[in-house]
Amino acid sequence: MERRNFIKLLGAGAAVAVSPSMINTTLRADDGTLFEAYEKVKLVDGLGKPIKASSLKKEVSYVFNYPHVGTPCLLIDMGAPTEKNVNLKSEQGESYIWKGGVGANSSIVAYSAICSHQLTHPTKNDSFIKYVPKNEKTMAYQNGGVIVCSSHLSAFDAGAGCKNLSGEAKQPLASIVLEHDSATDELYAVAVLGSDKFQDYFKSFKDELKEFYGGKRKAKKNIKDTTQLVELTEYTKEVIAY
Repeated sequence: MERRNFIKLLGAGAAVAVSPSMINTTLRADDGTLFEAYEKVKLVDGLGKPIKASSLKKEVSYVFNYPHVGTPCLLIDMGAPTEKNVNLKSEQGESYIWKGGVGANSSIVAYSAICSHQLTHPTKNDSFIKYVPKNEKTMAYQNGGVIVCSSHLSAFDAGAGCKNLSGEAKQPLASIVLEHDSATDELYAVAVLGSDKFQDYFKSFKDELKEFYGGKRKAKKNIKDTTQLVELTEYTKEVIAY
């Protein structure tokens, strides 16, 4: 099973190795890593069957909710190995390292689908955020291979930790840390890396959270055990892209 590198916690002269999926707290390691572990959750289809990494369509936007019931994420198989050990920085200046994609080809990535600019995100009605394949064009950036928020034309490099490339966004999209079980070809979400916008999102969309999730309290509950993965075009009625 592929696992993200353990994080060293330094304190009182001691070093402790901690597995990401065994902890539930915000960690800032000695190298400045910004990391928060949540429940280890298996990605499944609409019938509850585990998603096989090899079955994913290349360069297609998928959606799943994690780490909370009401927080959507994007998953993409980039079709080729991603960059590795990318140095990123939050809007507050905190540095962290994105290790790269997972899967047999190190090509599968996942990110929070809540834009780091003004919280644009996919809903059941529409989505102004999506992945733009490498051979397609977008008004937000000169090349494809990016996640674009069409609300204000921010672009993020999907193959390099979703670092912000253009537009008003001042920091990358938060990364969803994935694990791939090479024996079963199954995928798990285990943590969030980078600065997320979850609390701002929960404060800003109370009516929407009530409509789609039964209220903010239910939307804020942590996902447990499994989360359903669907194509963005199935998740929402309309995808708006510029």
